[in-house]
Amino acid sequence: MRIIFTGGSGKAGRHVVAWLLARGHRVLNVDLSPLDLPGVDNLIADITDSGQMFNAMSGYFGFDELEPGDMPRVDAVVHFAAVPRILLVPDDVCFRVNTLGTYNVIEAAVKLGIAKIVIASSETVYGVCFAKGRVDPPELPITEESPTIPTDSYALSKLVNEQTAQVFQRRSGADIYALRIANVIEPHEYTDFPRYITDPELRRRNHFGYVDARDLGQIVERCLLTDGLGYQVFNAVNDENNVDRPTADLARDYYPTSHITRPLAGHEAPMSNRKARDLLGFREEHSWRKYVDI
Repeated sequence: MRIIFTGGSGKAGRHVVAWLLARGHRVLNVDLSPLDLPGVDNLIADITDSGQMFNAMSGYFGFDELEPGDMPRVDAVVHFAAVPRILLVPDDVCFRVNTLGTYNVIEAAVKLGIAKIVIASSETVYGVCFAKGRVDPPELPITEESPTIPTDSYALSKLVNEQTAQVFQRRSGADIYALRIANVIEPHEYTDFPRYITDPELRRRNHFGYVDARDLGQIVERCLLTDGLGYQVFNAVNDENNVDRPTADLARDYYPTSHITRPLAGHEAPMSNRKARDLLGFREEHSWRKYVDI
């Protein structure tokens, strides 16, 4: 596939781009900073500028595409570019960049006839990660149907982006999938996991979960290869909690007010990835247990 990828220079994006390249896709990374990765094409552009997004999605990826003459079509857009969390820029800037940028990216894609779009939403929409004080999830396990109760500018921007995606999907008929991405873990970060096991409180705000950056690449590709689902939201998270305790015990000790909607099996992640497994065919390849001695 010929893929536009916004934000491919970021923590999550660079691993997902690497995954896609390794599987033979061609990727144009649209970002404010280029990605130094063999095989990727780069375009410096600002998602908050609508004209730049239309230009990025209707141009060549590289010099080699000039020779045939005809402009190759874009098969898909993956939108990861964003202010990645609170407390990096003023709250209004975080909200503006994330919401306006997402609007511009999706608008350009659907108006140029690109029928597959994947956007990065966030686990923060469930209202726990950046909450003021301690907040329990209303229910466990957390599914895509669970209440979304953001109380910060970043989480709010991600929830607005989901609504933007739904509106454009309704009007265009394109496939637009939003990924509620859990805390992204790069391979070198597994060295932190022993202290999470010793002190699970460190992972309470992340629902005791994570997504391996490489498994996130697989989830994105499964979205690109799965057609006809219209608008969908998927939790992007690995199979198990990352503190090596039964999830029912974590719920009892750390989320005492959460309503348990079904029995919590073994070490399953409190934020469930069942929908991604069932509809996309996602199969975890990088369990933390492969990389951490316990």
